[in-house]
Amino acid sequence: MKTAIITGASSGLGRETAIQIADRFAGIQEIWLIARRKDRLELLSAELPVPVRVFVLDLCKKEELEQLEDALKTSRPEVKFLVNAAGYGKIGPVGGVSLEAETGMVALNCEALCAVTHLVLPYMTRESRIIQFASGAAFSPQPGFAVYAATKAFVLSYSRALGAELKHRRIAVTAVCPGPVRTEFHQIAESTGHVPIYKRLAMADPRKVVKLAIRDSMMGKPLSIYGLPMKAFHLAGKLLPHQMILTVIERFQNTDQ
Repeated sequence: MKTAIITGASSGLGRETAIQIADRFAGIQEIWLIARRKDRLELLSAELPVPVRVFVLDLCKKEELEQLEDALKTSRPEVKFLVNAAGYGKIGPVGGVSLEAETGMVALNCEALCAVTHLVLPYMTRESRIIQFASGAAFSPQPGFAVYAATKAFVLSYSRALGAELKHRRIAVTAVCPGPVRTEFHQIAESTGHVPIYKRLAMADPRKVVKLAIRDSMMGKPLSIYGLPMKAFHLAGKLLPHQMILTVIERFQNTDQ
């Protein structure tokens, strides 16, 4: 059975990706929705025009990852899309955010993403697609968002290398690197700080971000970057010393205070 597996599906970009994949790909016969909030997943499953399996899992817990592993072994789906959208960020200086939150970002944004990819890869066939939600924060260190940006730099690097490894299987891996997006992500992030005004002004529509991400994925592109500001930031991250970018970010942050 041709299947799409989507983590972080209860809200934000994960939820929007599930909706668009269900609407745009008639060949997808089943979607597996993975997140911690059962009520949100059930509401989404009722909206989708394809059969859905709901997995209420905390991907940072080994025993719950094993539930996904068991389901894969039992059902042996033909996975055409793997979408890793689970993740969160917390704003604040290192040490100013709780230890649990800082290590939790690494566990979910990096370790869980690797674990899910590892488990699902054996069930992916030729011409399948992996979409990894990274961030524009991956392009440069981010004072006040240091751990989150570092986790997304990991996702970007991992995705680029994974794409090279899977080329012979004709499986394309796309790292999606948007800037700020209007989702619940920022409500969580701002529980420990505030989003600078320059980021608020650049917030993108999640539907447009996901639409481009899916298109870029189908074209086999390794990166999907929505909007001119993030494309410019990506270019700056490649051309300019990070110390120069850090100085500019710090000045923007000081102006916003």
